[in-house]
Amino acid sequence: MAPPSPRFLNIQCARPGWPGYVAMNRRQLQKLGIPPKFASAAIDALRSAASKDLGFGLKGKRARDLVKEVVASPATFVHDPIWGRLASELLGYEPIVLREPIAYRTWGSDIDMAAHEQMRQACRVPSAVGAALMPDAHVGYGLPIGGVLACENVIITYAVGVDIACRMKLSVLDAPVGSLAERREQFRTALERGTRFGVGCEHRPPQSHPVMDEDWSVTRITREKKDTAWKQLGTSGSGNHFVEFGVLSLAARDEELGLDAGEYVALLSHSGSRGAGAAVCATYSAIAQARLPEELKELGRLAWLDMDSEAGQEYWAAMNLMGDYAAANHAVIHRNVAKLLGAHVVAGVENHHNFAWKEIHGGRELVVHRKGATPAGQGVLGVIPGSMADPAFIVRGRGNAESFDSASHGAGRQMSRRAANDMFRISQVRKELAAQGIDVLSAGSDEVPGVYKDIRQVMAAQQDLVEVVAQFDPKIVKMCGDGSRAED
Repeated sequence: MAPPSPRFLNIQCARPGWPGYVAMNRRQLQKLGIPPKFASAAIDALRSAASKDLGFGLKGKRARDLVKEVVASPATFVHDPIWGRLASELLGYEPIVLREPIAYRTWGSDIDMAAHEQMRQACRVPSAVGAALMPDAHVGYGLPIGGVLACENVIITYAVGVDIACRMKLSVLDAPVGSLAERREQFRTALERGTRFGVGCEHRPPQSHPVMDEDWSVTRITREKKDTAWKQLGTSGSGNHFVEFGVLSLAARDEELGLDAGEYVALLSHSGSRGAGAAVCATYSAIAQARLPEELKELGRLAWLDMDSEAGQEYWAAMNLMGDYAAANHAVIHRNVAKLLGAHVVAGVENHHNFAWKEIHGGRELVVHRKGATPAGQGVLGVIPGSMADPAFIVRGRGNAESFDSASHGAGRQMSRRAANDMFRISQVRKELAAQGIDVLSAGSDEVPGVYKDIRQVMAAQQDLVEVVAQFDPKIVKMCGDGSRAED
């Protein structure tokens, strides 16, 4: 006789003339009221019942009725030699029910329903206590990009993102604005040689930075990816990552920046933690999803790690290391580009936007996830970019409690990459932008200005979140030219 299928409970009946098997799978047991975690106890009980001469035929309906009786009145069966174990487990069981979503506030109106659906699902996570959706929001993995989720004592890997600590960095240079036209070729060369673009791209020889002297053994995956991280230090990756020169305009003196009103040459970059960060996300997301209770499996990528658990502590340490690494990555890019240009940095602003922070809100400590959202606490400086044809803005946060001190991280996509590649051709867009005085050294058709929302409308929708300090207008843009996808 062939061995029973592992997917089914096969019960060999005890008396000749009875049916040979009663088959019941775990889904059928769940419909009868058996929680998935107790399926093995139910299977053992049914097998035991079928193997004994009980004086009746254990046909399908009778088996189902027995299970229903135990579920309906487990106390009656606690001392039963066959059903006792299952009954005891059921008595001590408190069912996990997926909660109704908590409320969240939305800034902006040009947000697709799929992003709202993702946000509502995120708001059903048991530990979620607050949420907000920024005006650049669009669909991501797990939490939508532009989503802010505040939780108690848990960390959600996909609410941080695949590209951990993806960030913006703007450096003001001492080069005169006129040099952008007079030394155009030198500016182009500085971008071409100062960093590397593409999936898996590396610097040869590897660049130096004190971040590589930090403790990379905080987790197994960071230890294993240290060499990869070192080779990729100072690189920009793919997708929507960029490095560009432009003109920064200040209408009034800003004491924190130490700059007078006027125009300045500035360097702006967008990149993150590269392959090491992606590996950390993949590793700990798999752990979180494996631990997700069966009743909550539909949450999928919104699986979490308890901050008190070993895995939660490991991920937190790895995430913060990736934050240091991403900051170093930008520092090396700016160092290299400025050196090639023969310029010096006189001021700067930078910020993460795929990260989680421990913050006090409403008098309690929360883990605030900002997936494609910029920290905008009271007085906090940040950078919010538009597109290769539209301005970026240096902003100062207003500390709006309803947004959990957050703002958008950019303009936000309004079109999928596939649709963009079907609609646009980068060669034509480059010609159009060149006529506007913007050089695009390389980019994919899925990153042209038409795939993004209007940054001016996005900024208008969040005036209560940030104030604009300065405007950056791009003039020379470098992105990955192979169309490789990267999550924002």
